[in-house]
Amino acid sequence: MKNIVLIGMMGSGKTTCGLLLSEKLGRTLVDADVTIQTREDRTTSEIFATDGEGYYRDLETALCHELEHMDDLIIATGGGMVMREENVKALRNNGVVFLLNRPVDEIFDGEDLADRPLAQNGKQDFIDRFEARKPYYFGAADEVITDFTTPEVTVNEILERMKKYQ
Repeated sequence: MKNIVLIGMMGSGKTTCGLLLSEKLGRTLVDADVTIQTREDRTTSEIFATDGEGYYRDLETALCHELEHMDDLIIATGGGMVMREENVKALRNNGVVFLLNRPVDEIFDGEDLADRPLAQNGKQDFIDRFEARKPYYFGAADEVITDFTTPEVTVNEILERMKKYQ
């Protein structure tokens, strides 16, 4: 079965929905940020501070190429993973890409973003980052999810839309 790939801004619910999807479907969740942190034995913030964003993006790209040949996964991407066309191509090779298009104000005001290195310069910078990424998110998405009433509602919407890809 095709992978279910979750993309969107940091704090949009990719990990939360990924965990629920994994439980419901009995599929393995690959959380890209967690995988990279585990392999590097350091946090995303530490990787950014020591080696820079470019290095982190290279790690994401390598992970995308690993995952493109695997089946039956739930993949929760990092917020910037779709900024590279080769990553999108790899993710779409064997996956259906769902954009979790949660309102950016809601994310910034409602989520704890203290451990997110690219969310430390205030709300306007966060909104500007989203606006810059928006064309990449929509360009990569097979489906756009906008109902975030509860994580369960969001997951059920993903499952309903996934039926047409099976």
